[in-house]
Amino acid sequence: MIRRVFWMSAGIAIGVLAVRRVSALKEAAGPQGLNRMVGSMTDSVGGFTQTFRTSMDERETELRAALGLDSH
Repeated sequence: MIRRVFWMSAGIAIGVLAVRRVSALKEAAGPQGLNRMVGSMTDSVGGFTQTFRTSMDERETELRAALGLDSH
C-alpha cells in the first residue's frame, strides 16, 4: 500500500512538472512570447549600436587630438 501511494505521488508530481513545462514552452512560442523576444533583441541591438557610436566618437576625438587636427 505504501509503495502504491509513493508511486502515485511520484506520478502526480511528474505530471504537474510536465504540464508546467509544456505551458511555459507554449507561452514562449506564442505571439506574446515572440513579441517579447523580438523586443528584447531590438533593445540589445539598439544598446550595442549606441555604445559603438559613443566609443567611435570618443576614439575619433582622441585621434584628432593626437594628430593636432581640429575636432568637429
